Amino acid sequence: MVCRCRSGGGGRTAGHAGMRLATLVWIVCSGWFFWSAHAQMKIPPETVQQWAESFGKQILALSTKYSGAQLLQKKYKDIQGVVRMEEVDGEELVKSIADEMENMLGRKMKSVKRLAESAEDADLYHDYNATLEFDYYNSMMINTVDEGGNALDMGSEFPLEENEHFNMLPVNTLQSDIQVPTNVYNKDPGILNGVYMSEALNDIFIDNFQKDPTLTWQYFGSATGFFRIYPGIQWTPDENGVVTFDCRNRNWYIQAATSPKDIVIVVDVSGSMKGLRLTIAKHTINTILDTLGENDFVNVIAYSDYVQYVEPCFKGILVQADLDNREHFKLLVEELHVKGEGKVKKAMKESFKILNAAAARGQGSLCNQAIMLITDGAMEDFQDVFKEFNWPDRRVRVFTYLIGREMTFASNTKWIACNNKGYYTHVSTLADVQENVMEYLHVLSRPMVINHDHDIIWTEAYMDSVLFNTQAQSLLLMTSVAMPVFSKKKETLSHGILLGVVGTDVPLRELMRLAPRYKLGVHGYAFLNTNNGYILSHPDLRPLYKEGKKLKPKPNYNSVDLAEVEWEDTEEILRTAMVKGETGTMSLDVRAGVEKGRRVMFLKNDYFYTIIDETPFSLGMVLTRGHGEYIFKGNVSVEEGLHDLMAPDLTIADEWTYCETDIDPHHRKLSQLQAVIRYLTGKEPELECDEDLMRQTLFDAVVTAPMEAYWTAISLNVASMDDGVETAFLGTRSGLMRLSRYAGIEKRVAKKFLTKLDKENIFTLDHFPVWYRRAAEYPAGKFLYYIPMGDTRDGRMVISITAATVTVGKKTAIAGGRTLSSFSSSSPPPPPLPPPSPIPPPFLPHVKSPSCGVFRC
Repeated sequence: MVCRCRSGGGGRTAGHAGMRLATLVWIVCSGWFFWSAHAQMKIPPETVQQWAESFGKQILALSTKYSGAQLLQKKYKDIQGVVRMEEVDGEELVKSIADEMENMLGRKMKSVKRLAESAEDADLYHDYNATLEFDYYNSMMINTVDEGGNALDMGSEFPLEENEHFNMLPVNTLQSDIQVPTNVYNKDPGILNGVYMSEALNDIFIDNFQKDPTLTWQYFGSATGFFRIYPGIQWTPDENGVVTFDCRNRNWYIQAATSPKDIVIVVDVSGSMKGLRLTIAKHTINTILDTLGENDFVNVIAYSDYVQYVEPCFKGILVQADLDNREHFKLLVEELHVKGEGKVKKAMKESFKILNAAAARGQGSLCNQAIMLITDGAMEDFQDVFKEFNWPDRRVRVFTYLIGREMTFASNTKWIACNNKGYYTHVSTLADVQENVMEYLHVLSRPMVINHDHDIIWTEAYMDSVLFNTQAQSLLLMTSVAMPVFSKKKETLSHGILLGVVGTDVPLRELMRLAPRYKLGVHGYAFLNTNNGYILSHPDLRPLYKEGKKLKPKPNYNSVDLAEVEWEDTEEILRTAMVKGETGTMSLDVRAGVEKGRRVMFLKNDYFYTIIDETPFSLGMVLTRGHGEYIFKGNVSVEEGLHDLMAPDLTIADEWTYCETDIDPHHRKLSQLQAVIRYLTGKEPELECDEDLMRQTLFDAVVTAPMEAYWTAISLNVASMDDGVETAFLGTRSGLMRLSRYAGIEKRVAKKFLTKLDKENIFTLDHFPVWYRRAAEYPAGKFLYYIPMGDTRDGRMVISITAATVTVGKKTAIAGGRTLSSFSSSSPPPPPLPPPSPIPPPFLPHVKSPSCGVFRC
C-alpha cells in the first residue's frame, strides 16, 4: 500500500516544527499501515482529517514565509501598467530564425568554397616530382624526440596551446598539420607531393578563421589518404599505437566525392570460396557498406547454385543505406556459408532486375547505379546477361573484386568490369581490402570531375569519437559541410581526377543558439531534421548512455527519425511536410515528459516549420498554447538595471547568448553575466549582444531586486528561522535567477541543487528548469509540492513552487517561478515519502511569469 502525505494548497513544516513534522508524517503513515494491516489501532477518519488540515496550514505558512511569493507577485502587479504584452507570431519567428541559420551556414559554405578553389589552383601550378623530399608536420610525430633527445623525422617542434574555442584542446591556430593512416606510407611520393601542394591551404585556413571566428575544424582529405587539419593538433593513436582514421572513409568525404547511388552487392558463396577467401569477401562487403550513406540505396545478394537475398524481406527492392540497414546487412553477411557451384549469370540477372525496377518506379537515388561483384573468378558463360540488360547504354556500372591469390580467372572479372564502365581490382589479403574498395569512388566521381560539378554536401548529425579522444570533443554533436576538389590540369581534365575533399564542422549547439529560449517560452523548443527525416537536433534526442562513469554514444544515435520523438504526429503530417521542405503550421495535443520522462504534462502545441535555404535541413519550432502565446516587455534605464544586475544573489543563464563571446578570442573567457556587464558599462562596446534579451533581463533584475532584501532579512533573524529550510530562489523568462541559501553547505542535504552540475534545475540551452515548467502548469499563486526523482539522497528533497503572473488587459503571461527548499534532520527519520502521482490535466492560465521555492522533508 502506498502512503502519500500531501497538501492540496499548502507547504510542509520544518524548523522548530521539524521534529514535530517528521513525527506527524511518521505517525500518519505508520499509523495507517498499522491500522490497516493489523486492525489493532482504530483512528477516527475525522482525526486524520484534522491532522491533514493542520499539516496543510503549517506547510502553506512555511512556503509563503520563506519563498516571498506574495511580495514578488505584488511587485509584478505594480508594474502591469508600464509593460506591454506582445503576441508571439510563430510563423514570423520561425522564418526569422531560419534566415539567421541560413546566414550562419552560408558563411561556412563560403569558407569551404575558398578552400576548394585554393586547393585546385595549388594543384594546377604544382608539377609532380617523383623524387621530392619534403619534411612536414606529422601530427603523430610532432614534439617527439628519440632516446638521444633529437627530434624525430617529421617530428619538429610544433607549439600547442589550449584553446577555449576548441574545447580546451591543445591546438596551433597558426599552422595545420598532417595525419596519415598507419596502413599508408607517410613518405610515399604521392603523399609528399600532395602534402607539399596543399601547404597553400594554410593561409586560407587562417584567413577563413579570421573572417568567421565561429569556424571550428577545417580540413582537406586527400584521395591519396593524408588528412590536413586546422588548427594543428597532436594525434593520439589507439592503445596498440595504430591510427585507423582514414579520411576517405568518413561520411563527409564519401558524400562529397560521389553522387547518390544505387548499389547491389553480389557475393559468390560457392564451394571454391571457402576459408580465407570467404573472410576476405565478407570484409569487402562490410567495407563497401561503410562507404554508403543516407542518400544511397543498397541490397546484398549471395549466389551459388541459386540466388539468395541475405535479407529475404528485401527481395527485389533497394533499401536506404542508413546506419540501421547497413548494420543489419553486416550481421547477416557474417552468417553466410559456402556450398555448391557458382552460377553468376542468375545473380547478375537478378541484380539488373532490382536496379531496373527501382528506376522504372522512380525509387532509389535516381542517379548512379552499380553492381559490385565479389568472386574468386570461377564462372560459367555470363556475357549474354550484359547484352540483354546493360548494352549498349551501359547505364549500370559493374565493379569486380577478384578474391584470393589465384589469378586463373582474372581475365573473366576484368572483362566484366571493363565492358560495363566499371573497375577491376584484385584483393588477395585482408590488408588489400580498404585501398581496393575505395577505387570505385573515384570511378563514380569522374562525371562530376569532368563536368566540374562542385556540389556542396551536408552530413547527418554525428559525433567524431574516432578523430577526437577527449570526451568533451568526441561527444559533441555536429554536422559537416564538404566540397570535392578536382584537378584542373588540361592533360588530366578528360580523365576526371579527384584530388580530395575539403570541409569544416558545425557544432549543432552553436546552430541552435540562434533559436533563443526566451523567445520560445517555458515549454517551447526548436528542432532540426534532414530531408531524409532524421533528427539533427531535438530536446528529446538523447544520444548518449552511461557505461560505468563514461558517457558513450548510443547505437544508431544519428538515425533517429522525427516520427520517433514527435510521436503524437501519428499521420506523419509534420514529418512529411518537413522532409519535402515545405513551410507551414499545425497543432497537436501532446504529453510532455519532465524529470527524464517520469512525470507527464498535457499540452496543446502549435508547430511552425520551414526549410533552411541552400541546405537539406528544415527548422521546426514549437510554441505552447497559453504561456507560449504571449510575452510581456518592460523597460528600465541601464543605470537602474545595471545596479540590480550586479547583486551577489543574481545569475543569468550561461548557456544562453546574451552577448556573443566567441567572435573575439579575448572575450572567450568571459561568462555571459560578465560580458553583459562589460558591454553595458562601455568597457566592451564592440560585443554583439541581444538587445531585446538584455532589456528584459535588466527589467527583471529591477522588479525582483526587493527579494534579496526580503530573503536576507529572514536569514538575519536567526531566532525565528526554522531548521531544515535550505534554499529560496526565483527564475524569470529572461533566464535570470536569484538565490538565497538559508543553510550553509555543511548543513544542506541538496548540495548539488542549483549548481552548474544540476542541469535539470537551471536554465540551459535545451530547456527551462523543471521546477519552472511545473509551476507554469499550476494555478498561479498556488503552491505545488513534489519530490525530485533523483538518487536516494536527493529523493529526500521536497520542492514547493508557485508562479507569478503579469496581466495586461485580458492577456496574461508568466513572469517567473519561485521555489523553497528544506529538509528534516530529525532522528530517527521518517520513511522516504513515495513520489506524488502524475499531475492531472493542467489548469492553463493565459500566460505566466517567474517561479520560486524549494524545500526538504
